[in-house]
Amino acid sequence: MAEKNRKVVSIRKYGSRSTWNVGLVLFGIVFLYLLITLVTYLTKDRVTSYEVRQGSIQRDTAFTGLVLRSETVYYAESDGYINYFQAAGSRAGTGDSVYTLSAEPLPETEETESQDVSVSQEDWNQILAEVQNYHETSDGQNFQTSTSLKQNVTDILQSKTSQNRAVQLSTLLAEGNVANMTVVQSTDDGILEYATDGFESLLPDDITDSDILRHDYTVTEFANNTKVKAGDPVYKLITDEEWTLVIKLTPETEKELRDMEMDGSTVRVRFLRDNQTMNASFQIINRGEDDAYGYLTFSSGMIRYAGERYLDIELELENESGLKIPKSAVTEKSVWLVPEDYLTTGGASSGEGFLVQKGDSAEFTAATVWYRDTESGMLYVDPGDLEAGDVLLMPESSLTFTVGEEGTLQGVYCINKGYAQFRQVQILTESEEYYIVAEGSSYGLSNYDHIALDGSTLQENDIVNQ
Repeated sequence: MAEKNRKVVSIRKYGSRSTWNVGLVLFGIVFLYLLITLVTYLTKDRVTSYEVRQGSIQRDTAFTGLVLRSETVYYAESDGYINYFQAAGSRAGTGDSVYTLSAEPLPETEETESQDVSVSQEDWNQILAEVQNYHETSDGQNFQTSTSLKQNVTDILQSKTSQNRAVQLSTLLAEGNVANMTVVQSTDDGILEYATDGFESLLPDDITDSDILRHDYTVTEFANNTKVKAGDPVYKLITDEEWTLVIKLTPETEKELRDMEMDGSTVRVRFLRDNQTMNASFQIINRGEDDAYGYLTFSSGMIRYAGERYLDIELELENESGLKIPKSAVTEKSVWLVPEDYLTTGGASSGEGFLVQKGDSAEFTAATVWYRDTESGMLYVDPGDLEAGDVLLMPESSLTFTVGEEGTLQGVYCINKGYAQFRQVQILTESEEYYIVAEGSSYGLSNYDHIALDGSTLQENDIVNQ
């Protein structure tokens, strides 16, 4: 009975229903979009920008010069051992004691033998000032500054040693302990130097290349407690504040200096020994073709270099200031040259343009002017705004001008607004990597403008991707 009431259920197998995962589809679309954007970003040409800033370029020309000055050599009046009262580079007046001569060498005191020098607070302050100046001006590459520091400190210490020597000589003279000791006094005013090199009487016209190149150059120095004979040179006096530095000029430098000479200008000279600068008047003398000498004359500063016959210098021939831009940014653009008298305003925006003849009538055409040459009266016009053969009408006149004269204009692409705008540049000077260009022109650049680092990669109105 139970079997009769049992229901038999037939199980039918249905196929599974296909369903879409909307989230997965959206993710795939977004991922594909990002991937395309990334590939486009990475493969698109990009523009590197450069921020225009004010700057300057100074061009130096290095030379080694021969020093000429008014020098008088003095000779020993008799035989004996010589000792000096003052240090080299000191100023002596007429009647000042210069040196002593004695039959025997002077006894060396403990102070003289040990070379101990008593340095005052004033001397220490002077030494510290020299060290501070070295710290502020040294660039770590120019070893001339360290040599200058050493020389300056040595001069200070030698001055103290000479003071001690002068005290010793005065004491010996007062006590009369040295037999036949005589004092020789200066017969003129000047700067004392205790060395000779044979150039003391050299005349400007007698200088040769060999002299400037230091061929066979020797110096004879005089020291304390050494024996001299009557007639030996023992010191010299530099008696004039004016002095001259003679340099051999290259043809390029000669040309630049001749232009300055005609203008009556002076030249700025920087001395590598101590990094000091002075103005010099100059004269150029030619001995033959491509054989020119420059004579730089100074009216001060002689005492700083009284002990030097040769000086390394740089002539600061150019020091232009303006806007500093890299050379790679500058490009040339072809333009139409149009007389400025044909420029007018019109159109809906009242912008600048020209009246172009169209049959029996004239049609205003807007145009971009990139530069206005005030000397020639010509405008440099965007070549895309006019066509060769266009006939322009002068406003309020019957005169016409046919477009066809081409020119070139140097400039850069300004990218301040996200697209390329050509701006004219007027180059003042240059270095190996940069130009200095004029600022203030309505068609040029301004401080803090952004320009394309490589001007050859853009055209007018190109969209810029940075």
